[in-house]
Amino acid sequence: MKKLLTTLCAIVPLIGTVQAQEFTSTQLEQVKQVREQALNSDLSWQLLESLTSEVGPRLPGSENDKKAVAWAKQQFEQLGFDKVWLEPATFPHWRRYRESGAIVSPSTQPLHLTALGNSVSTPTDGITAAVVMFETLDELIAAPKKSLENKIAFVNYRMNRHIDGNGYGPAVRARSSGAVEAAKKGAIAYMMRSVSTSHHRFAHTGNSRYQEGVSKIPNTAIANPDADQLERLIKAGHAVSVNINLQTEDLGEGTSYNVIGEITGSEYPEHYVLIGGHLDSWDLGTGALDDGAGVALTMAAATHIKQVARPKRSIRVVLFAAEELGLWGAKAYFKQHADKLDNIVAAAESDFGADLVYGFESSVSATSLPIVRAIAQQLAPLGIEYIRANSARGGPDLIPLRQATDAPIFALHQNGTDYFDYHHTADDTLDKVAPDKLKQNTAAYAVFAMMAANAKTTLTGKAK
Repeated sequence: MKKLLTTLCAIVPLIGTVQAQEFTSTQLEQVKQVREQALNSDLSWQLLESLTSEVGPRLPGSENDKKAVAWAKQQFEQLGFDKVWLEPATFPHWRRYRESGAIVSPSTQPLHLTALGNSVSTPTDGITAAVVMFETLDELIAAPKKSLENKIAFVNYRMNRHIDGNGYGPAVRARSSGAVEAAKKGAIAYMMRSVSTSHHRFAHTGNSRYQEGVSKIPNTAIANPDADQLERLIKAGHAVSVNINLQTEDLGEGTSYNVIGEITGSEYPEHYVLIGGHLDSWDLGTGALDDGAGVALTMAAATHIKQVARPKRSIRVVLFAAEELGLWGAKAYFKQHADKLDNIVAAAESDFGADLVYGFESSVSATSLPIVRAIAQQLAPLGIEYIRANSARGGPDLIPLRQATDAPIFALHQNGTDYFDYHHTADDTLDKVAPDKLKQNTAAYAVFAMMAANAKTTLTGKAK
């Protein structure tokens, strides 16, 4: 214990020394001011309430998606951002019209389901067929060829609940490629247990893919209690048949827009901190958690910074288009700015709901770690722990950036324990957001972005 206390006593002055070297006393006071302002402001809540109420769900290519673009541009302008502009992004335009399902044998009962993104339609009267259940996608892949002819494949994989959402990756495999694997075995339709931790009868939608040369079959997810019901019937030895009716449409190539607002830096305006979220959402709920919260809190964070003091480097809030259908806005943004990616001095995306930020992590060079630790010290009063792994991946829309360059990436890890109870369902609505937690998120992004923009030494990324 004595040795530990001695070590801590040696570290604390070093952190203070780094702060003094990288940030003036005035800048540190401004950080505290912006943190307190964000904690006591309703701006992020007002923005989120407006987006989810006055615009609502924002499926890429829909009329509401167009309204969301106009809404975001207007909000940036009214908030006093120095520059506001739009950049186009194309994507495969898909629409859901009607969907229904039912167990028809051994008894008749409703089946709560939803079409997965990009799914083709069934015939107008649906598809009725016997169900074959697999516990995992790998079991389906291992099934003999032609073993599912004239049948509906059902993958019953359960997602695990965890604070960082690490059960999502293993579960989402069945959503992304399940229909392809089922079609290879001769299935005429595909069903899966929702990629969700919910116990309510809300089916979880999400993007899915087809493969060239493989038949496109209707592709759906069923609510978890309905998956439980199918499982019970099948394990009891019943021959189970269901009817699935999905009416969707492939509308070809669509166009939406990344909406960008910038607070211009006072000394190095070409260099910028990138924060933001994605403006689109699925069509079942109102996209409050995914990702209205990320949109609202990053817009508010940059506004609070501007109101306290103009940063040395610019702060750019990017609201990405068409994330839900495959990161199309992010791909377009980083392609359009490919020759200037080195101007990004830090990047973080908020796309994991609105529960409390509990951890702060970076992916930076060794020489930048002292700055990261100084930022972590100013985040600590918000209850945020410094995660020292230095392996941050950022949000989904930063994947193209990570693939293209070694930009400094940051993650403000949110508590995702309950996130997948609502994610991509009709239950993703404003009442699931706690205003005080949203304020804590806003304060965290404001502190991070302000300090990353004001550090004396420019942050650099970790080499791949």
